[in-house]
Amino acid sequence: MPMSKGLGLLRDALTSRGAAAPAEAAADERAPRSLDAPDGRARAVVDAVLPVVDGGRFPAKRVAGERIDIEAHVFTDGHDVPRVMLQWWKEGSARRTELPMKLKWNDEYHAHFVAPSPGRYFYTVVAWVDAFESWHHELERRVQPDDIRIAARVGAHEIAAAATRASGSDRDELSAWARSLEEGAADLALDAVALKELALDKERSATARRHPDRRLETRFATDLPLMVERLRARFSTWYELFPRSAGDTPGQHGTLRDVAKRLPLIAEMGFDIVYMPPIHPVGRLQRKGRNNALSTEPGDVGSPWAIGAQEGGHKSILPELGTAQDMQALVADAASLGLEIAMDIAFQCAPDHPYVKEHPQWFRWRPDGTVQYAENPPKKYQDIYPFNFESEDWRGLWIELKSVLDHWIAQGVKVFRVDNPHTKSFAFWEWAINEVKRDHPEVIFLAEAFTRPKVMHRLAKLGYSQSYTYFTWRNSKEELTEYFTELVQAPGVDYFRPNVWPNTPDILHSALQGGHEAVFKSRLILAATLAASYGMYGPAYELFEHKPRGPASEEYLDSEKYQLRHWDWDPDAGLRPLIRRINEIRHHNAALQDNRGLKFLDIANDHLIAYMKESEDGSNVIVTVVNLDPWNAQSGWLALDPRDLGLDDDKPFQMHDLLTDQRFVWRGRHHYILLDPQRLPAHVMVVRRRQRDERDFDYYL
Repeated sequence: MPMSKGLGLLRDALTSRGAAAPAEAAADERAPRSLDAPDGRARAVVDAVLPVVDGGRFPAKRVAGERIDIEAHVFTDGHDVPRVMLQWWKEGSARRTELPMKLKWNDEYHAHFVAPSPGRYFYTVVAWVDAFESWHHELERRVQPDDIRIAARVGAHEIAAAATRASGSDRDELSAWARSLEEGAADLALDAVALKELALDKERSATARRHPDRRLETRFATDLPLMVERLRARFSTWYELFPRSAGDTPGQHGTLRDVAKRLPLIAEMGFDIVYMPPIHPVGRLQRKGRNNALSTEPGDVGSPWAIGAQEGGHKSILPELGTAQDMQALVADAASLGLEIAMDIAFQCAPDHPYVKEHPQWFRWRPDGTVQYAENPPKKYQDIYPFNFESEDWRGLWIELKSVLDHWIAQGVKVFRVDNPHTKSFAFWEWAINEVKRDHPEVIFLAEAFTRPKVMHRLAKLGYSQSYTYFTWRNSKEELTEYFTELVQAPGVDYFRPNVWPNTPDILHSALQGGHEAVFKSRLILAATLAASYGMYGPAYELFEHKPRGPASEEYLDSEKYQLRHWDWDPDAGLRPLIRRINEIRHHNAALQDNRGLKFLDIANDHLIAYMKESEDGSNVIVTVVNLDPWNAQSGWLALDPRDLGLDDDKPFQMHDLLTDQRFVWRGRHHYILLDPQRLPAHVMVVRRRQRDERDFDYYL
């Protein structure tokens, strides 16, 4: 076949497949293509901004007045110098605050800001290749006279350009400086060293930096959200009690007024949030009897979580507890003592809740015409109907459930403990919490979600201020160390705030079932010092309630969930003096009011666990050592480097045990610890640093 004919066939084949002939293809490659970049001359790269939660899909969290540290990874091609700025603003505000970010190392730039009030904020990072800064950086390294003179002329050009962007005295100063550099570079009689000093003048350089050329600025791809809450969202101490068991007379149903009588004792013990299980009418259909019995006896009060009866539903109060006026008075009485009342939000219904008749479409009906009750095999809750979040009327359901929150907020309630939120629609929670916080950023939500870790974290991302944890089931040194190390690491620490409870009405862990006082003490101290927020179900905890319903059960025998109980309210009964002291320590030591400063320490005994917590500014350091063996005294050598405390390696320092008021003088890096659980199973020590003369022991916090 002639070559010319073969080339023709190849051209025809390429053309038939949609390809150009060789000559035409070459022409196509030379043709300009459309450019999507707004300006290809922008060379700064903002590669990452931290903290970030799921790429900016969810907000990081802080509290008002708390510092948030921002890290940005920024670089450019070549050796030019980028200028990096942090911007932050409150949602709805047209004003943006801008702060310079400083290079730390490895192209990592850092800055921080403090949001002054609760609400939703945003932050981002912008950067550009700074011609003046790049010139300044290069000139610092110049040593040859000719190089310095050329660089001075380049600088004069950049400074003159900055003058055009300035006004007033800055413009005059920069224009004069540019002229001086031009003249100096041309004056061969002027020493190059003097010319370099003129070019690197600090005050004039500061003026030039105020007027950068930002036309080729790069902005991070996403404005990152930040949810700022009040301090109690990060640091809180919860006390749970059943109002119906708050009375003085055995067998008599307690009231909200009885709860008001208990508030001074609870406040005096150092708690700041009083959480009550649901206070709504309790269903009569399928009501549970004592110890979760399927049949009831006369006088059985049922489970408060079986919400709704002919008296009303989620916006009503059980008549035996009192009236709406009593609730408002309770909220006011609590506030006068520095306490807050936390409402239980349990979005579920008893079979005779008004919703069941008024909105049957909100429930899942079985083929036999009955509603599917709640189950968590082997547990069955015949007295509880869950909502069907796949209802055709899901919008109506969402609106009604949010109106429940709105109702109680209007009554003065600002804290909600939400029952089993992981069994309700995640989309609903994201919408409802965001809607509430838009109007009431002071509202706090605690998720009671003993579920899988990723589910717990998702709820935190959706807007829950705090979450229950696995603390109840973490008892060994290894378990506690591993779990709390995980809780204080990024990215979880930026959105997940743990609230640890040694017990709940649903959970009597086997460790407590022996009734050993040392176990109750050690678990209290661990909860109060490991986490910034903790709670307890009382008076069961401080009075050593420990009998389970069965050999393998975590349910309390004669549980308050199904019957009235009568408790000893003496101020010094049981663990109340120790609770009072540990809560006082928490409120006077900033190190215990945050989770970020936690660090575990080496101690050569598996029965002893040791850790320190440090305040953000480093001024307050608490060292806690707990004996996890409730029967035997345990000893070991604690490794604590004084340099980690900001102290000299070879000088003595004092450790003040805040539980016993004992003081120990320590020196060096290894310190002997002996703890007898029959006396007190823990040290909670503050580091007292020597302030004045080394011969005395005058210390400060």
